[in-house]
Order: sequence, then structure tokens, then C-alpha cells
Amino acid sequence: YTWDANEEYLFKAMVAFAMRRYSSKSTTQISNVLLCNVTDRVSFWFVVTDSSKNVTTVPGSEVEAAIRMNRNRINNAFLLSDKTLQFLKITSTLSPPVEPSTPVWLIVFGVVLCLIVAGIVFLVVSGIQKHKKKNKESSERENLEEKVEVTLENGIPCEALDLKAGHINGVFAADDERFTSL
Repeated sequence: YTWDANEEYLFKAMVAFAMRRYSSKSTTQISNVLLCNVTDRVSFWFVVTDSSKNVTTVPGSEVEAAIRMNRNRINNAFLLSDKTLQFLKITSTLSPPVEPSTPVWLIVFGVVLCLIVAGIVFLVVSGIQKHKKKNKESSERENLEEKVEVTLENGIPCEALDLKAGHINGVFAADDERFTSL
């Protein structure tokens, strides 16, 4: 950041502007702002004189109040912030850091706890659904077995066929005709 005569002029103009806004008088001119001990690192002190009384300086409390009131405009003129443009003996206008009403660790703990509870609920619900599905399938198998045992033909219940042992229908098998003749 190069600090030259143009930057000095802008600073003086901004301080004069702040003094005019603060005191509501148009008597402060750029020539009333004096810079002293300017260094290469852009460090200096300044004095504001009162033009109506010629050599008298404006009290420091008024200058501080004027700068505090217009600090944002001064910072913006130099594209700086309260961290980069520092006025000694004038407190910065930065607001204190915002602290959340609940600690961060509590928020993280709540999120993790909710995820764990949701996982447990999911596992319990899916286990219950699997158990119901398994019971339903086993009851359907039992119902199918019962249907095989008692079948109806033309409204007349018939005996269940034992598929392993087989079943001989006595109507077609006569004792004397074991074999069909050719």
C-alpha cells in the first residue's frame, strides 16, 4: 500500500468530513487537519485545528467522537477495515463476535443422537415387518396344506391324496381283472 500525497489528502478530507458531520458546522477545512510524524509504515498522528480561532486545536474527545461516528465511511474510503486501519485511543466499531445461544458441541451431540435413535427405530420397525412377513408366509403354507388335505369335487369333500404312498382307486380295479386284456 503506497502512502503518498494523494492518500494524505484523502485522509485529511475524510477527517474534515467526519468533523463537519459531527459538529454540524461547515468551518472545518482540509487545511485544518495536520499530519505529523508520518512514517513509511503509514503511522502518524494528526491534529484538527479550529479555523474560527486560528491556532486552537479541537479537543481530542470531539475528534474521537467524530471518527467513531464516521468510522465506517473512513474505512470504506481506504478499502480497509477496523482490523487494518487502527486509531489509537479510539475503540474499534467492530461488534463483538456473535456467540450462539447453544454451544456447538451440544448441537453436534443432538444431531448424532438423533441419527442413532433414527437408526434404532429403523432396525426395530424392519425387524417387526420381517417377523410379520415370515408369520404370514408360514400361515399361508399351513393353509395350502389344509386345502390339499380337504378337497371338494362337485361339492363333495374328498380324501386327501397321499402323494408319497399313492392311492388306488377301487372303482376301476377289480379283483379278477388285474391286467387288461389285449
